[in-house]
Amino acid sequence: MPDATTTPVPATAAPTTGAAMPGVVVFDYTAWSARFAGLAASVGATQAQACFEQAALYLPNTPTGPVPDTGRRALLLGLLVAHIATLELPQEQGGNGGLVGRVASASRGSVSVTTDYATQTERAAWFAQTQYGAAFWAATRGLRQARYVPGGPQMPRIWP
Repeated sequence: MPDATTTPVPATAAPTTGAAMPGVVVFDYTAWSARFAGLAASVGATQAQACFEQAALYLPNTPTGPVPDTGRRALLLGLLVAHIATLELPQEQGGNGGLVGRVASASRGSVSVTTDYATQTERAAWFAQTQYGAAFWAATRGLRQARYVPGGPQMPRIWP
């Protein structure tokens, strides 16, 4: 008789197959560290798991969320984990070193760095701080557009 436990599927994150949480992506550090090897040298499994839990604040990890496909959601959550980890890492370990926004100018003598945060919308600017966040923002463009839901008459909401 086969074993009742499930084996994680190797991916950036693996969908669960148990009855407790069907359709929910489970973080797989081994797969994530293979995909983001440069970050994995500085980000341990515990920190990456914490970043994954934080990533679920930005992209719901539920089958009824905006990304019902677990494979696609696993890729997007992996990008968010890399983005959050990069923001939290010290600069000498490959992080942004506390800078917010893109580097607009830098000089060497007397060390000067200027960042620019206001060139985009507030939401886009937060994601544009890292290459991983920018990739996530671009990949989720379709999720930020209005959707028409066919059905009965639509009642307009008019504010007084």
